[in-house]
Amino acid sequence: MFRRMIGFVIVMVGVGALVGAIIASGLMALTGPGRWLVVAVTFLAILSLGFLARRMFRRTWAPVGALIDATKRLGDGESGVRIETRRPGPLAAVSASFNRMAERLEEEDARRRRFVADIGHELRTPMTVIRGEIEAVIDGIRPPESLSNVVDEVDLMDRLLDDLRVLSMAEAGTLRLEAQPTDLAELVREVLASFSRRLDAQSVRTAVSASPDARETAVDPHRMHQVLSNLVGNALDQMPDGGTLTVTLTHAAGSTVIAISDTGPGVPEDELEVIFDRFVRAGDSAGSGLGLSISRDLVAAHGGRLSAANTMTGGAVFTIRLPE
Repeated sequence: MFRRMIGFVIVMVGVGALVGAIIASGLMALTGPGRWLVVAVTFLAILSLGFLARRMFRRTWAPVGALIDATKRLGDGESGVRIETRRPGPLAAVSASFNRMAERLEEEDARRRRFVADIGHELRTPMTVIRGEIEAVIDGIRPPESLSNVVDEVDLMDRLLDDLRVLSMAEAGTLRLEAQPTDLAELVREVLASFSRRLDAQSVRTAVSASPDARETAVDPHRMHQVLSNLVGNALDQMPDGGTLTVTLTHAAGSTVIAISDTGPGVPEDELEVIFDRFVRAGDSAGSGLGLSISRDLVAAHGGRLSAANTMTGGAVFTIRLPE
């Protein structure tokens, strides 16, 4: 664009110099009305060239001015700012990039607003319970021993705040992992052992299988324990009346694959795409709705991927793929 402007100016200057030289030599040879006619024609030619230059300037710089104005409005926090692209060219590409950036900023702002609203909603329930219990004790309606319910609600809030802290660090890329060679099959068994009472209470059977070529994988055992606990707890939420929880570990194409499947009702198809979003609960889960989001981000922090699908026989399967 700028090369075109410079070329246009050079051409205009050259043409102007040539025309000026011709006019000057012509005026020297003319007298009377002929000289004034040349002057009039020259004046009209200069006006025409000026009009052409002005139009060229406006066509070239008007989109630049629109881009500068839109950038300022977007920086001031105005929403819905877009640039119209009428002609192809470099500025059209820049305008299209600006529009995509503005759309992403608006989507991110909308997610932030929803996130803040969801946090307020999640904290409001335990705060209401805590307030009610304390007021009941103060008014003598309930004995001081009933404050044990308050402790439970405080624990719930503490877990929620810790989940938010982990989630924010994972998304910001500031979560520190202490990776070390870990026997993932043994880690799975430790996680299942921590759920032994709940497994017995719900009459849920477990089956763990590892491929013969099982090997240690470099992971942060604490964070991976957290991921597996979230997935196992989520699976148990879907089998309140019993079922089978299956965990398989395989190695393929330089990856360690952990699949956790249940025999519950599965995930509705319209929820599969959003199940890892914040505050989205699987089925009738009573959790905070952050467990799967945290699990996905923790797996991603290890360079892996967490996905969800429904099995052919019913139930859901969550698959972790980690680089070896």
